[in-house]
Amino acid sequence: MTTGEQLIKARNATRLLVRVDEECNRRVLLDLADRAEKRSGHLLTANRLDLERMPTTDPRYDRLMLTADRIKAITGDLRNVASMKSPIGEVLEERTMPNGLHLKKIRVALGVVGVIYEARPNVTFDVFALCFRTGNVSVLKGGQDAAHSNQAITELIHESLQSCGIAPDVMQLLPPQREAATELMNAVGLIDVLIPRGSQGLIDSVRNGSKVPVIETGAGVCHAYFDADGDLELGRKVLFNAKTRRVSVCNALECLIVNSSRLSDLYDLLAPMADKSVVLEADERSHNALAGRYTDGLLLPASEESFGKEHLDYRLSIKTVDCLDEAMEHIARYGTRHSEAIISDNRQTSSRFCNEVDAAAVYVNTSTAFTDGAQFGMGAEIGISTQKLHARGPMALPELTSYKWLIDSKGLTRP
Repeated sequence: MTTGEQLIKARNATRLLVRVDEECNRRVLLDLADRAEKRSGHLLTANRLDLERMPTTDPRYDRLMLTADRIKAITGDLRNVASMKSPIGEVLEERTMPNGLHLKKIRVALGVVGVIYEARPNVTFDVFALCFRTGNVSVLKGGQDAAHSNQAITELIHESLQSCGIAPDVMQLLPPQREAATELMNAVGLIDVLIPRGSQGLIDSVRNGSKVPVIETGAGVCHAYFDADGDLELGRKVLFNAKTRRVSVCNALECLIVNSSRLSDLYDLLAPMADKSVVLEADERSHNALAGRYTDGLLLPASEESFGKEHLDYRLSIKTVDCLDEAMEHIARYGTRHSEAIISDNRQTSSRFCNEVDAAAVYVNTSTAFTDGAQFGMGAEIGISTQKLHARGPMALPELTSYKWLIDSKGLTRP
């Protein structure tokens, strides 16, 4: 089947999903969770074929890797999504006009949701689950790096659909070659919205080349500002978690901004990083404060390229500032509007930071690692939007809907 034929099948399948009732919808997702657990060996075998082709030093290796624990987490998310109420049909507004015109505004599916993503096989599960729960057909274009994994996952999804009497056309996995992405970006009238998930290069390519409406899920150049009034012990714990929990994900900390009055505490603040061999790219003032104290070979002078960069590795940039305004200026210049944090016990300073920093998620004394749909109680996520139209931050069930107006009367005509 050609990519074009797959896209046409996806568009035609939107009418099928409208007829799937709530019980059947849940049953598919619960069946998929059970099936993934029982067939985890099959998934891990396919995943190993992909891992063998990628160097372990590649920052994407961790994102690509499936493990028994990760599959268990994925199936937990599937069950969470199944347990959540679908927003489809929710009445957003309802009123009757003085002339008797009755208006009702209800949530409806977006239609056909296309997703272009890189080496993240868990995305295949997440996108299908969230789209299916909201009555959307999903068209996925994964990368070549995860081709075996994505194919194995798609086989399970299609088996679960067929076991519940639903045509597999409602979930399409396109070929991993780039040509399929080009067709997807040009599928006007067949795809309703396109969501890129991956590197800044991928996101830029889709945004600039797509004729289909795009929801950007931006790269995560996440900052944390350690304020003059920041608590040292709290800061050490939060920063270590934000940087080292998983370095390959978009909510990982990439740059520490430190108030110059706290340079004497900088080594103590970052000492745990050395245990994880985190390389620090420090500007002149922070480099001087750390020289001779932080582990040899792990402290490097920062360059202009150190900032505004998503390292996706055990690397952390450090910028020294003299005040809150300078910190926020640095974030405004180099941030990607994803997740930003402040470590401070000063309520006024924290309040200004929250009000003035332009990002989808702004944290006070908290790790940026929490920017995640499941952590926000959303079941799972289809991506983290860094734009402002339609959706912002973790996108889950409500963000995969639009609305329409239903109007009725007793024969009203307009004069």
